Amino acid sequence: MIHVNDSFGADAPVYVISVAAELAGMHPQTLRQYDRLGIVSPGRTSGRGRRYSMRDVQMLRQVQRLSQEEGINLAGIKRILELEHEVEQLREQVFHLANELEAARRAVARRGRPAPSDSGGARGELVRRTRVTIFNTAERPEDDSARDTGPGQGGPGAGRDDERD
Repeated sequence: MIHVNDSFGADAPVYVISVAAELAGMHPQTLRQYDRLGIVSPGRTSGRGRRYSMRDVQMLRQVQRLSQEEGINLAGIKRILELEHEVEQLREQVFHLANELEAARRAVARRGRPAPSDSGGARGELVRRTRVTIFNTAERPEDDSARDTGPGQGGPGAGRDDERD
Protein backbone atom coordinates (compact mmCIF):
# COMPACT_ATOMS: atom_id res chain seq x y z
CA MET A 1 0.00 0.00 0.00
CA ILE A 2 1.32 3.43 -0.92
CA HIS A 3 1.18 6.12 1.79
CA VAL A 4 1.11 9.71 0.63
CA ASN A 5 1.56 12.81 2.76
CA ASP A 6 -1.74 14.55 2.10
CA SER A 7 -1.03 18.01 3.45
CA PHE A 8 -3.65 19.60 1.15
CA GLY A 9 -6.63 17.79 2.67
CA ALA A 10 -8.57 14.74 1.57
CA ASP A 11 -10.73 16.70 -0.88
CA ALA A 12 -8.01 18.77 -2.59
CA PRO A 13 -7.88 17.78 -6.30
CA VAL A 14 -4.11 17.56 -6.72
CA TYR A 15 -3.28 14.25 -8.46
CA VAL A 16 -3.12 13.94 -12.24
CA ILE A 17 -4.71 10.82 -13.69
CA SER A 18 -1.47 8.85 -13.99
CA VAL A 19 -0.58 9.41 -10.32
CA ALA A 20 -4.12 8.68 -9.13
CA ALA A 21 -4.18 5.48 -11.19
CA GLU A 22 -0.88 4.38 -9.67
CA LEU A 23 -2.09 5.19 -6.13
CA ALA A 24 -5.29 3.22 -6.74
CA GLY A 25 -3.54 0.33 -8.47
CA MET A 26 -5.48 0.78 -11.72
CA HIS A 27 -4.88 1.69 -15.33
CA PRO A 28 -5.59 5.35 -16.25
CA GLN A 29 -8.15 4.18 -18.85
CA THR A 30 -10.15 2.55 -16.02
CA LEU A 31 -10.27 5.90 -14.22
CA ARG A 32 -11.54 7.55 -17.41
CA GLN A 33 -14.27 4.91 -17.71
CA TYR A 34 -15.33 5.42 -14.08
CA ASP A 35 -15.47 9.16 -14.71
CA ARG A 36 -17.67 8.67 -17.81
CA LEU A 37 -20.00 6.39 -15.81
CA GLY A 38 -20.18 8.87 -12.93
CA ILE A 39 -18.74 6.42 -10.41
CA VAL A 40 -15.82 8.68 -9.43
CA SER A 41 -15.93 12.29 -10.59
CA PRO A 42 -12.59 14.07 -10.25
CA GLY A 43 -12.09 17.81 -10.21
CA ARG A 44 -11.15 19.57 -13.45
CA THR A 45 -8.54 22.12 -14.35
CA SER A 46 -9.35 25.12 -16.54
CA GLY A 47 -8.05 23.07 -19.49
CA ARG A 48 -10.49 20.22 -18.55
CA GLY A 49 -7.73 17.94 -17.23
CA ARG A 50 -8.75 15.57 -14.44
CA ARG A 51 -7.41 16.14 -10.93
CA TYR A 52 -8.06 13.50 -8.28
CA SER A 53 -8.16 14.02 -4.52
CA MET A 54 -7.07 11.53 -1.89
CA ARG A 55 -10.76 10.87 -1.21
CA ASP A 56 -11.18 10.04 -4.93
CA VAL A 57 -8.25 7.62 -4.73
CA GLN A 58 -9.77 5.93 -1.67
CA MET A 59 -13.08 5.63 -3.51
CA LEU A 60 -11.27 4.09 -6.52
CA ARG A 61 -9.77 1.51 -4.18
CA GLN A 62 -13.21 0.74 -2.78
CA VAL A 63 -14.62 0.37 -6.31
CA GLN A 64 -11.82 -2.02 -7.17
CA ARG A 65 -12.42 -4.09 -4.02
CA LEU A 66 -16.19 -4.29 -4.63
CA SER A 67 -15.61 -5.31 -8.22
CA GLN A 68 -12.83 -7.84 -7.76
CA GLU A 69 -13.48 -9.28 -4.29
CA GLU A 70 -17.27 -9.03 -4.09
CA GLY A 71 -18.07 -9.55 -7.78
CA ILE A 72 -20.38 -6.53 -7.98
CA ASN A 73 -20.94 -4.99 -11.40
CA LEU A 74 -20.35 -1.28 -12.08
CA ALA A 75 -24.06 -0.37 -11.94
CA GLY A 76 -24.29 -2.01 -8.52
CA ILE A 77 -21.13 -0.27 -7.34
CA LYS A 78 -22.47 3.09 -8.49
CA ARG A 79 -25.70 2.49 -6.54
CA ILE A 80 -23.78 1.42 -3.44
CA LEU A 81 -21.69 4.59 -3.57
CA GLU A 82 -24.82 6.73 -4.03
CA LEU A 83 -26.47 5.07 -1.04
CA GLU A 84 -23.36 5.49 1.11
CA HIS A 85 -23.30 9.19 0.20
CA GLU A 86 -27.00 9.50 1.08
CA VAL A 87 -26.45 7.74 4.42
CA GLU A 88 -23.61 10.14 5.22
CA GLN A 89 -25.82 13.14 4.43
CA LEU A 90 -28.63 11.73 6.59
CA ARG A 91 -26.23 11.11 9.48
CA GLU A 92 -25.09 14.71 9.25
CA GLN A 93 -28.70 15.90 9.20
CA VAL A 94 -29.55 13.74 12.25
CA PHE A 95 -26.50 15.16 14.05
CA HIS A 96 -27.65 18.74 13.41
CA LEU A 97 -31.26 17.97 14.36
CA ALA A 98 -30.13 16.30 17.58
CA ASN A 99 -28.12 19.42 18.43
CA GLU A 100 -31.12 21.65 17.72
CA LEU A 101 -33.35 19.44 19.86
CA GLU A 102 -30.89 19.52 22.75
CA ALA A 103 -30.63 23.32 22.49
CA ALA A 104 -34.44 23.60 22.53
CA ARG A 105 -34.64 21.33 25.58
CA ARG A 106 -32.05 23.43 27.39
CA ALA A 107 -33.97 26.61 26.52
CA VAL A 108 -37.19 25.14 27.92
CA ALA A 109 -35.38 24.00 31.07
CA ARG A 110 -33.94 27.49 31.56
CA ARG A 111 -37.45 28.98 31.58
CA GLY A 112 -38.12 27.10 34.76
CA ARG A 113 -40.24 24.24 35.90
CA PRO A 114 -43.47 24.50 37.91
CA ALA A 115 -43.07 24.32 41.66
CA PRO A 116 -44.46 21.11 43.21
CA SER A 117 -47.22 23.06 45.01
CA ASP A 118 -48.51 24.72 41.82
CA SER A 119 -51.60 23.03 40.45
CA GLY A 120 -51.94 24.62 37.03
CA GLY A 121 -50.95 27.55 34.89
CA ALA A 122 -47.44 27.37 36.28
CA ARG A 123 -44.56 29.28 34.83
CA GLY A 124 -43.08 27.46 31.85
CA GLU A 125 -46.29 25.51 31.22
CA LEU A 126 -48.34 26.11 28.10
CA VAL A 127 -52.05 26.23 28.78
CA ARG A 128 -54.54 26.40 25.94
CA ARG A 129 -58.22 26.97 26.53
CA THR A 130 -60.73 26.26 23.83
CA ARG A 131 -64.42 27.04 23.73
CA VAL A 132 -66.53 24.45 21.99
CA THR A 133 -70.09 25.07 20.83
CA ILE A 134 -72.12 22.05 19.82
CA PHE A 135 -75.10 22.46 17.54
CA ASN A 136 -77.65 19.69 17.49
CA THR A 137 -78.92 19.34 13.94
CA ALA A 138 -80.60 15.96 14.37
CA GLU A 139 -84.36 15.81 13.94
CA ARG A 140 -86.16 15.26 17.24
CA PRO A 141 -89.17 12.97 17.41
CA GLU A 142 -92.23 14.96 18.26
CA ASP A 143 -93.83 14.11 21.57
CA ASP A 144 -96.87 15.50 23.32
CA SER A 145 -94.97 17.26 26.09
CA ALA A 146 -92.94 19.36 23.64
CA ARG A 147 -96.07 20.59 21.84
CA ASP A 148 -98.06 21.38 24.96
CA THR A 149 -95.53 23.66 26.64
CA GLY A 150 -95.04 27.31 25.96
CA PRO A 151 -91.80 29.26 25.66
CA GLY A 152 -89.45 28.70 28.55
CA GLN A 153 -91.50 25.79 29.81
CA GLY A 154 -89.56 22.80 28.64
CA GLY A 155 -90.13 23.12 24.89
CA PRO A 156 -87.43 22.77 22.26
CA GLY A 157 -84.36 24.65 23.38
CA ALA A 158 -85.48 24.96 26.96
CA GLY A 159 -82.76 24.38 29.52
CA ARG A 160 -79.93 24.61 26.99
CA ASP A 161 -77.05 26.93 27.65
CA ASP A 162 -75.57 27.98 24.32
CA GLU A 163 -72.42 29.37 25.93
CA ARG A 164 -70.69 26.65 27.85
CA ASP A 165 -67.09 26.72 29.04
